[in-house]
Amino acid sequence: MRSSNPVFSREGSFTRDSGYAGFGTTAQAGSPYGQNAHGQNPYAGTPYAQQPQGQAPMTDEQLYELYNGPSAGPAATGRMTLDDVVARTAMTLMTLVVAGAVAWFALPFENFGFAIAASLVAMVVGLVVSFKRSVSPPLILTYAALQGFAMGAVSHAFNTWLNGIVIQAVLGTAAVFAAMLFAYKSGKIRVTARYQRIGIAIALGFVLLMLVNMVAMAFGADMGLRSGPLGIVVGLIGIGLGAFFLSLDFASIEEAIAQGAPQRESWRAAFGLTLSLVWIYMEMLRLIAILRGDD
Repeated sequence: MRSSNPVFSREGSFTRDSGYAGFGTTAQAGSPYGQNAHGQNPYAGTPYAQQPQGQAPMTDEQLYELYNGPSAGPAATGRMTLDDVVARTAMTLMTLVVAGAVAWFALPFENFGFAIAASLVAMVVGLVVSFKRSVSPPLILTYAALQGFAMGAVSHAFNTWLNGIVIQAVLGTAAVFAAMLFAYKSGKIRVTARYQRIGIAIALGFVLLMLVNMVAMAFGADMGLRSGPLGIVVGLIGIGLGAFFLSLDFASIEEAIAQGAPQRESWRAAFGLTLSLVWIYMEMLRLIAILRGDD
């Protein structure tokens, strides 16, 4: 099954085949994941699983030393580990925060011109990264810098109008991440095919509704989706969808590590987590602004 997250559904993302997180193309009975030409491991056809060509057989002494030597870990064989994902995610988020700080201190909070331009370019770069077959760390960091710049300007404006709202949104985002990680690791949330279908259907409907609302606002109409009681409901749904995206990220990362994905794919995982966290933060910012609107 193809992943609903475009970041993890590209051919070559976490595996050489297509499917959910790239794992397999043929449905396997009783599992949301599929099989591939190499059986359960999509990396059986990679250089990690093939015998060297043109080399002489090993001697008895070499075989003995190899057998009694320490086993090579994922890092030694160039495979993706959880530490790789954490390190790349930290680098991506740090880039985003630094760019946000530059926008916060360098731009007047009333001037959204540069922020809008950075946001549009970040969207284009993000689409390129999502649908690019090979992983590009420079593009991922470029997206983080542009998105961080736009978020820094928006956050500065919100914090000027409602002092302390940025800290509240950051804490709220961290709480959602921690809660989803606990729920996923404890087995309270399981990413199944049905879970994905329902979540993606809701997400598509939400995005379509937001686009309609954006067009309506451009023509001076107000559908009330970002204010009042209806705005609170919409904000909660938006945060819930961000949490759903995080669960897809966790499942994709876990499966990639189990299947021995190449180390470079940790950048793709970092990009997916960054997208989800950015979504949650922005929705949290809007929701808190509505709740504090009467202050």
